[in-house]
Amino acid sequence: MPRSFRWVSISLALLAVHPARGEAPDWDALREVGTVEVVTTDEDGATRETTVWIAVVDGAAYVRTGSSTWGDNVVRTSELELRAAGSSQAMSVEFVEDDALRERVWQAFREKYGFYDWALGWIRGSRPKIMQLHPRE
Repeated sequence: MPRSFRWVSISLALLAVHPARGEAPDWDALREVGTVEVVTTDEDGATRETTVWIAVVDGAAYVRTGSSTWGDNVVRTSELELRAAGSSQAMSVEFVEDDALRERVWQAFREKYGFYDWALGWIRGSRPKIMQLHPRE
């Protein structure tokens, strides 16, 4: 491979993983990533790092939680930091309330995580918070 072509390829790959502020990551590149880390701020100002699953539906990324401190933090602020594939980006969240979209996202988690998703859902038991991720400006 010619040296100049290799540099262009590397640069494009880095742009997909490390987007500019306010620009959405290449969610499809994260489709096969098993877990991501979300960073939230507790009420006392402490940083909370939590590993969660991620699903991509129609080019948008979603995370979810049941009753949890990090979920309560996001309810309070509508913000989190997403760490994935070696990059970090400030995100705002939009809670998904539309039943049809919730079902599609739920199905994506089921397909991606299989039995583990079912087992976690059985343990969780309640309607989880499903959040669509948006880059923060």
